[in-house]
Amino acid sequence: MKHCIVIFLLFVIASNGYSQTDPNVRVKQFNLDKTTALQGYDAVSYFNGKPEKGDKSQMLNYLGVNYYFKNAANLNLFKANPSKYEPAYGGWCAFAMGDNGEKVEVDPETFKIINGKLYLFYNFYFNNTLKKWNNNEAELKNKAEINWSKFIKK
Repeated sequence: MKHCIVIFLLFVIASNGYSQTDPNVRVKQFNLDKTTALQGYDAVSYFNGKPEKGDKSQMLNYLGVNYYFKNAANLNLFKANPSKYEPAYGGWCAFAMGDNGEKVEVDPETFKIINGKLYLFYNFYFNNTLKKWNNNEAELKNKAEINWSKFIKK
């Protein structure tokens, strides 16, 4: 019985830390234009193969982050399963997160869906980091997960 109490107390203490669902942490750590994710692109549209700008009239605030959608159907898809559609690493460049743990801006039209998750990449000034990512995806993805966990505790 004492072991159960100790385990329970440890769980309570651990769960009182910041988490990925804490809106203040998310807004501080996500790549946002003020409070809007993906530079206003519709998160669901990426999964249809072509990112499209969302409409401010189709907006959803999810845990402090605003998302715009092309239509009500996409908004409802996101609302039903936000973790599926939210970008990896808060919308920062996946390559940079894996390479050196930095938050680097992205081109919202340079992306890749990996195992049902959206990854975004820097693609400016003749430097497309998606190409570099593709050369070493497994290692970079593992390192990016570790680096991102320093910004957002799960």
